[in-house]
Parts: sequence; C-alpha cells; structure tokens
Amino acid sequence: MQTLQSLFHVDSRFELLWVLFGLFGQLMFTGRFLVQWIASERARRSVVPIAFWYFSIVGGLVLLAYAIYRADPVFILGQTMGVVIYARNLWLIRHPHDQV
Repeated sequence: MQTLQSLFHVDSRFELLWVLFGLFGQLMFTGRFLVQWIASERARRSVVPIAFWYFSIVGGLVLLAYAIYRADPVFILGQTMGVVIYARNLWLIRHPHDQV
C-alpha cells in the first residue's frame, strides 16, 4: 500500500482509494474509444455502438464524483456537461419516438 501511495503521491489510504476510483473512471472513459474503434473496424465504416454511450456515462459519472471530491470547478463543469450529453443520447436511443 505504501508503494502505491508513493507512486500516486498521496498521504493516506483514503486518498489512494479516491485516486484508484478516478483511474477506474478514466479507464471506462478510455474504453469507450476502444469499443467504438473495434465496432467501426468490424463494420468497415464509422459507427457509434450503444456500448460507447454506456462506457461514456459510467466513466463520466465516476470522473464527476472524483472531480467533486477534488473540488475542481473546471473538471466538474466539463464532466457535468458530458454526463448530460451521454444521458440524452441514451434517452434518444431508448425512446426513438421522442426524436423530432
């Protein structure tokens, strides 16, 4: 545990858990690009699979929680806007009749 705390420049296990939580969010967020890339390669054209939006919203929510914990207004604003957009896209996918 001490080695990880040193590696991530944190002073406590609690802080380390928050950093690991944030890293999980970043991995989910990065995973969305891998999902989209693989789906596009398979389709031989650019596509955005539904999994992209689920990875986006999970990663965005985790990163938003981390940003709130860190009290970083720039990070909070960026993640909040993203989460709203990801949620709206999932809503439109689930409720296509609501589209204009």
